Amino acid sequence: MEGKFLKKALEAALFMSPGVISLHELARIGETNVAEARVALNELMHEYEERDSALIIAEEETGLRMKVKPELEDKVSHLANIPSFHQGVLKTLAYIAYKQPVTQAQVIHFRNSKAYEHIKILKEKGFIRKEKAGITYKLFTTKKFHDYFGKNLAPKQPGQSDEQATAQFAQATGAPVEPAEPVGEAVPEPVQPQPPSEPVNQ
Repeated sequence: MEGKFLKKALEAALFMSPGVISLHELARIGETNVAEARVALNELMHEYEERDSALIIAEEETGLRMKVKPELEDKVSHLANIPSFHQGVLKTLAYIAYKQPVTQAQVIHFRNSKAYEHIKILKEKGFIRKEKAGITYKLFTTKKFHDYFGKNLAPKQPGQSDEQATAQFAQATGAPVEPAEPVGEAVPEPVQPQPPSEPVNQ
């Protein structure tokens, strides 16, 4: 893909993506190699800086994203569409909100191993932040969480379990239920051989 069109393709991908895109994925979209994609992205980032745009292309740990400049976020964040999360992700988010600061290990223990992916999504979308705490992380909600979901987070009632409270929050948002995992065919248990019976003496 030629240089000028390559930059347009990368710019379009960053504009359309709701989150971070890896450099390898951007190279795939641009039908080029990583080195050429990197050069084109550097030029594109420089162009955005030169024109003093309201948008920037930010480089993050796992890739790049296009976003509003930090000094303008508070003025326009309320205009963004609420992400379409299913109830599983929202239960994880509610647990963090109720228990914060809470360790990632505690969240995984309460929810299950799917919460690793939930936490990744919620952090990418800006609804939680992480702080290193030994071998795990402490998790907190952000201002964006309160802007979007504060009205849905009702105080826990006396005697209400964590499971009930998080489910209530997820349902209050009107989110779809968590997709069911595919169920594989049942594998029959192996039949254990029986020891030979002892001969009976007459």
